[in-house]
Amino acid sequence: MKVISTNIGDAVTFEWNGATEQTGIYKYPTSISLFLAKNDVKNDTVIDRVHHGGTNKACYLFSADYYDHWKNLYPNLEWDWGMFGENLTVEGLDESKIRVGDIYKLGKALVQISQPREPCYKLGIRFGTQKILKEFIAHNHPGTYVKILEEGLVAAGDEMLLVEQSENTFTSQQFYELMFAKEKSKDLLELFMTNEAVPQYKKDRFMKYLS
Repeated sequence: MKVISTNIGDAVTFEWNGATEQTGIYKYPTSISLFLAKNDVKNDTVIDRVHHGGTNKACYLFSADYYDHWKNLYPNLEWDWGMFGENLTVEGLDESKIRVGDIYKLGKALVQISQPREPCYKLGIRFGTQKILKEFIAHNHPGTYVKILEEGLVAAGDEMLLVEQSENTFTSQQFYELMFAKEKSKDLLELFMTNEAVPQYKKDRFMKYLS
């Protein structure tokens, strides 16, 4: 896997349900390296720190491989890397192959796969329609957040190299499927609950499905 683009953004103001809000989802390519810190990407904009940033969502990665799919669906948008709010656009990233808990060398940083991205209405704001939320869920390639084990700089062209693969086979894509499935697979729930890298607050929310 290789980093195609490093992306950051400024706060953008918009109207939602009669209220004025701000978002940091409008990210664009930058020529500089990004410093991956423990809780966020240095110099990036994080507005809602309840749902973004923090230990388990310090940096968001999205695959360059699926851009053509979305360009075909939304040909009239002004396309560039960072369209999905990702800090790092990565070539070859496949959520069906990366496991939650996998550790990668990413530029000078060391990161661990933590959880997939859950789309919210702000993705719809960027795309100009809320229908993309259902499309994004159905496409089943949400990108992934990473936990920063060792802080460091990442630049376009850097490789994302597997250092240690999780013994638990639970993939980032299975995590995503489990979140949105009406009937939760017992096998996936078992992998989910026994995976040490799955954030505890997520496990707490899923306890009700174990009975």
